[in-house]
Amino acid sequence: MGDCEKQIDISVVIPVYNEESNLLELHRQLNDVLSNMGRSYEIIAVDDGSSDDSFEVLRRLHGQDEHLVAVRFRRNFGQTAAFSAGFDLARGQIVITMDADLQNDPVDIPHLIEMMEEGYDVVSGWRKDRKDPFVSRRLPSIMANRLISFVTGVKLHDYGCSLKAYRGDVVKNLHLYGEMHRFIPALANWMGVSVTEIAVRHHPRRHGKSKYGISRTLKVILDLLTVRFLLSFSARPMQLFGLLGMGSFGVGFLIGLYLTVLKVIYGQSISNRPLLLLGVLMLVAGIQLTTMGLLAELIVRTYHETQDKAIYVIREVLD
Repeated sequence: MGDCEKQIDISVVIPVYNEESNLLELHRQLNDVLSNMGRSYEIIAVDDGSSDDSFEVLRRLHGQDEHLVAVRFRRNFGQTAAFSAGFDLARGQIVITMDADLQNDPVDIPHLIEMMEEGYDVVSGWRKDRKDPFVSRRLPSIMANRLISFVTGVKLHDYGCSLKAYRGDVVKNLHLYGEMHRFIPALANWMGVSVTEIAVRHHPRRHGKSKYGISRTLKVILDLLTVRFLLSFSARPMQLFGLLGMGSFGVGFLIGLYLTVLKVIYGQSISNRPLLLLGVLMLVAGIQLTTMGLLAELIVRTYHETQDKAIYVIREVLD
């Protein structure tokens, strides 16, 4: 088995987007922590189409550190794609994810792994004392975490924290797209794995600009609907679309029956009644919901999960 396929103990996957001012310090902190753990490790930094010199910094660090794998996308594909690329390349029995902005602390990595050694498959970080603005960052996060926990049934305080630990076989069986990286614990729980969380450190951003904000909330909600569908109806979609379709068709049928009684028994004219159009609309909608909607969802799922089509394009890999 070649070196590129040899399994190691820990892989750290880090999406990078315009973080040139943070990479040197992040690399130093990571190596200080990982080198003292007595385990084999690699650091996979995925440059997600940065417009600054982030990849040039990674290139220099790669020349100095055999543990660093630097990946460069051709353009910005998003954080989910960066995580997906890192997972595909990771050789670690344990895969750690974290941000490149120095707000996550590498010192917490041993604590995540200690929890995994207690038998958990996914350990999620909880930024209990989060150092971000309340209105623009923390308040939307609190609302989103409660909504995600309610919809998915996996109760976590902080889905948005990138500092997490996974068993390697868990992330290798994930198919990510959209903004689904934040839902990985819920998707993993569907496989039957055990999920927990621990409080981790969180530091104020010292350099660079945050890429997150309220504008991402709508995208998260839409992806949450997708996740809920995949978790509940992916193997039996007819139970969702069929139920909606039958409901719509049933309402249309009752309207049609009512209008038929008015016409046949009471001799009333129904051609000029808006209710007739509503009845026809509900009948057509019912048929569409049980056919076109179901087929569309199955086609989308097939596209993402059975064709093995990557959601990113790599320009180069320094390994």
